[in-house]
Amino acid sequence: MGGQLDLFVPGVVYLDVIFTGLRELPGPGTEVWASGMGSCPGGVANLAVAASRLGLHTGLGTALSSDAYGEFCHRVLSRQEGIDLSASKRVDDWHSPVTVSLAYDRDRSMITHGHPLPTDADGLVNGLPAARSAAVSLSGTGIGWVHRAGAAGTMVFADVGWDETDQWSCDVLTALGDCHAFLPNAVEAMRYTRTDSPQQALDKLSGLVPVVVVTCGSDGALAIDSGTGEVAVVPCVPVEALDPTGAGDVFTAGFITGTLGGWPLADRVAFANLVAALSVQHFGGSLSAPGWGDIADWWQAVRCTVTRRHEDSAEALLAQRYGFLDDVIPPGRRNAVHRATATIARLSDAQA
Repeated sequence: MGGQLDLFVPGVVYLDVIFTGLRELPGPGTEVWASGMGSCPGGVANLAVAASRLGLHTGLGTALSSDAYGEFCHRVLSRQEGIDLSASKRVDDWHSPVTVSLAYDRDRSMITHGHPLPTDADGLVNGLPAARSAAVSLSGTGIGWVHRAGAAGTMVFADVGWDETDQWSCDVLTALGDCHAFLPNAVEAMRYTRTDSPQQALDKLSGLVPVVVVTCGSDGALAIDSGTGEVAVVPCVPVEALDPTGAGDVFTAGFITGTLGGWPLADRVAFANLVAALSVQHFGGSLSAPGWGDIADWWQAVRCTVTRRHEDSAEALLAQRYGFLDDVIPPGRRNAVHRATATIARLSDAQA
């Protein structure tokens, strides 16, 4: 595909198989039928797909097996989602990692199978392609490339995973000196900073990295940009959540999109909240990531609703907050990218 990337994402890709519409989980020696099923690349692909659907020229650094699962992921990522895989490796004699997700009662249970990577994590970077931005998980290993990326002018956006050891060592945060932004959730932020509130954690983290965004679930998100002096407290977009898989990755993709577009901090956070909210209304990780077509459809529905409501209604306030979408939604709405709903099939109630 060539050219400078907007975003480079290194990491492990899983084949995700999602079963939906389960009336109950299977017990020992039993079988249950699912009314819906989907397959898609998962893991780090959730972020890459979400960014690509928002129009970012996205590159992925990963290892993909030459087995049938790896071939499927390669085909979907490169041909369907338009992701640059030139920094990725095809590997023989290695089984693709697989996760099966059972969506039930607005939650999910997962089973994962995988073998050690055929290369260390640094090997997934494969020469560090030129990119305007990159994403990294600080809880992983092999992140020596982050310093090189920062020195080359790449804006690095970092997140961090749950610490199963319950140590929450501050050493994990040492790489933030080479990062542009840090996007932990509220629990992670408070644990690593030994603080008692998301606001206290935000203030403490702002001394380590220029931009900090602390996500607070249904309470929205807090953010600060030390470089510009901007501070933002943005409420969430109220939706009926169906499946939270990959919502954090979609949030990050939205925030990176706004950052590369030069948007004000509050608009970046609001946009990230919106795309994450749109994703949790559907099943699956990368399957549920919205494209500009989905965003345009939502915005049109909001504006139509506002014309029938009082100017002080919740819908009117929502429309006021997202008025900036008129300036950022690309033209040609009819041809805009939509989420990959075709890969999820659900039986009607009569068939189920």
